[in-house]
Amino acid sequence: MLRTALRNVFAHKARLLMTVLAVLLGVAFVSGTLVFTSTISDAYQKSSEKGFSNVDLAIEQTGGEPSDTGAPGKRPRISQATLEKARDLPGAAGVTGSVSGFAALADKDGKLVGEGWQSTGANYYAGPEGEDKDARYPMSEGRAPQRSGEIALDQKTAERTGYKVGDTARLSIDGPVRKDRVVGVFTTDDGNVAAGGTLVLFDTSTAQRLFAVPGQYDQVTLEAAAGTSQGELKSQAQKILPADAEAVTGKKLAADQSKTIEESMSGMQTGMLVFAGISLFVGIFIIANTFTMLVTQRTKELALLRAVGASRRQVTRSVLIEAFVVGTVAAVAGLAAGVGIGAALRSLMGKVGATVPDGPLVVDSSAVVTSLVTGIVVTVLAAWLPARRAAKIPPVAAMSSIHATATVRSLVVRNSIGALLAAGGTALVLYATTLDSAGEGDVPMGIGAAVLLIGMFVLTPLLSRPLIAAAAPLMRVFGVSGKLARQNSVRNPRRTAATASALMIGLTLITGMTVIAGSVQEAIDKMATKSFRADYSISMANFTPLAPQVEKKLEREGQITASSPMRNSPARVGKDVEYMTGVNGETIGELTDLEFTSGSFDGLSGNKVVVDKKTADSKKWKVGSSFPVIYEDGKKSRLTVSGVYEGNEMMQGMLLDTGTLDPHMERVASMQLMVKTADGASESAKSSLEKALGNNPAILVQDEKDLSESIAEIFTLMLNMLYGLLAMAVIVAVLGVVNTLAMSVFERSQEIGMLRAIGLERRGVKRMVRLESLVISLFGGVLGIGLGVFFGWSAGELIASSLPQYALVVPWERIGLFLALAALVGMLAALWPARRAAKLNMLTAIKSE
Repeated sequence: MLRTALRNVFAHKARLLMTVLAVLLGVAFVSGTLVFTSTISDAYQKSSEKGFSNVDLAIEQTGGEPSDTGAPGKRPRISQATLEKARDLPGAAGVTGSVSGFAALADKDGKLVGEGWQSTGANYYAGPEGEDKDARYPMSEGRAPQRSGEIALDQKTAERTGYKVGDTARLSIDGPVRKDRVVGVFTTDDGNVAAGGTLVLFDTSTAQRLFAVPGQYDQVTLEAAAGTSQGELKSQAQKILPADAEAVTGKKLAADQSKTIEESMSGMQTGMLVFAGISLFVGIFIIANTFTMLVTQRTKELALLRAVGASRRQVTRSVLIEAFVVGTVAAVAGLAAGVGIGAALRSLMGKVGATVPDGPLVVDSSAVVTSLVTGIVVTVLAAWLPARRAAKIPPVAAMSSIHATATVRSLVVRNSIGALLAAGGTALVLYATTLDSAGEGDVPMGIGAAVLLIGMFVLTPLLSRPLIAAAAPLMRVFGVSGKLARQNSVRNPRRTAATASALMIGLTLITGMTVIAGSVQEAIDKMATKSFRADYSISMANFTPLAPQVEKKLEREGQITASSPMRNSPARVGKDVEYMTGVNGETIGELTDLEFTSGSFDGLSGNKVVVDKKTADSKKWKVGSSFPVIYEDGKKSRLTVSGVYEGNEMMQGMLLDTGTLDPHMERVASMQLMVKTADGASESAKSSLEKALGNNPAILVQDEKDLSESIAEIFTLMLNMLYGLLAMAVIVAVLGVVNTLAMSVFERSQEIGMLRAIGLERRGVKRMVRLESLVISLFGGVLGIGLGVFFGWSAGELIASSLPQYALVVPWERIGLFLALAALVGMLAALWPARRAAKLNMLTAIKSE
């Protein structure tokens, strides 16, 4: 039986090729994902380990929660006094104080260097006498910064910007433009720099003034003296630790960093593996289709084996051996292709600017084992049902082809199971839409969607007849070829269903995500329009706090008619920490268009506060209610509610006048600044504002349209990534259509020969196969789009619980494009089978069995 199985594999090489390709693509996606994420993760981990090579111990704040009655302000940093005590420890050979924050550097053309959070500023720690060298940042050119107005740049940033020692660079920390002289260029193992970020070094006192408080550090690191272990140094440091601080060994810091990198990569890996799983799931239909048709074509052969003594188990085993061989070949080829994909993705990241630390391509044992097991198991499982069905056919019945078609009973059982699954899945999805929050509805929604999708797959043979029959009027236009194509597409409902289902799954996911993304974008646009009456919103490029000097500078501009900052400060209300938003009480009403259920912005000053309805309801407040508050600095007061408004994602919480909030803030800064100009929003007004701010690349000046477009860019990027990943499933679906048609043509060789003999031209044969493919593809496309819209609606009901402005938006233009894509898939998939069918010799075909 083993020899028989292997002989069949070699005898049907061409027919098994599509199955090999389908499994190969899915496995390549899996192995490519594992290789790519392992390579990136390993590169970052090794880079971070280098960064901790001179760190044996770190003293840092624990960041624990304050007491229920204490001030909710930020924890103090590590003081200079603690650093001095650390230097005096007997086991410490060296001590370094670190402080860092956001520092936006502009290149010589005035454009922002690096991306958002990757633009970092830090201190060069030169020791108490100012003569020590900071081992973290060895200088390759020039010297370290020693006073305000001097900076040093990392070597990679200096190379790509063209800055040299002696040049003046423009940069910004929290809004105002600084002009500092480059005095040095350094090398570093910082993972952020290796990933394409920028690092600007200041002298310690300047960095403390910019990013912290004079005399305080974010972290103090120690290097152990010879003969002192990290554990011993930690024991010594425990005696000098201030309250709410802890000592962490360098080994633990490196391990924590590696764990963080691994966790950050796991999300990407999981997401990509989901799409690989979808491709493999779609591939199952092709594999099952292929082996079903092969078994059907070899019914008499298998029956003869049974007649000469082969048992059912041996027949089943022979088919599974074929599947094992096919799966092994596909898995090995897929693994090799996946390694190439991983290398290509790593190279692509460098070309798009998202560089990563240098490192070798990592192909670990988990990638190899997972790829091989996945390919083989998927193929064998998909072939098991056809193998079992073949073994059940009695030898005599098989020889006379009595069991060539499915029985009515089997179809009834299948349809009943499919109906139950579809009904159960639909009920679960509808139940999930009634839940109040997305968190509660995620699980039932996901389970319901999966069950409904499986139910629809089981039901597709039943659905194929009425839906394909609907295309009869269109098929008549093509005469005999059209009529034959329609009849062929419903002749074997199981095969048609399996072929169409592969395309259905891909289009379901694509349509569903498109509907959700379009609806969310529309909701956010409505929200921005409804709550934003200002002409412009001004904020930092990475949305860090904006210095009050920016506000003062714009106030001096004659074209500004009204402005208001939005400042955030934590405050304790009862036992909860809430974020107070400071606004200009006199002008906020002109800059926003919030709907008040009671009260208004009028007279928002002193101890008055307006709150969103959700907060008011949860705390049972109304206009006139007063409550105690502990500000960030620990000062106590009482506030009175003067208005309740309908909040949204862009504006919510407690709003009070900046005159009340500012005195209690540790550092006065705004998250954004809203302004109204005399001439309204225009290109000239925007240019004027940008010029007034020194054409600062770190500051965004956005009108309502810019805000909407910036949000749209995020959704478009995500959607394009998802489309790219789902394209793999669509490619596999195309292979399925090609495979089914090619084997169907082979199966109907005698019939095609008869049609040619009675006068059907080769052109007519080609048209018949193409139309059959088109009908099957459109059938899968219609089912997929219908399910996608349903899933988009149901998921939207969950989103609406947290985004009240959400309303279903069906993108008809894109749906039409998806349907056209399904038709194109059908036409392309039919090219080779149609050509093959037309080339059949009619006499040879008539004589074939």
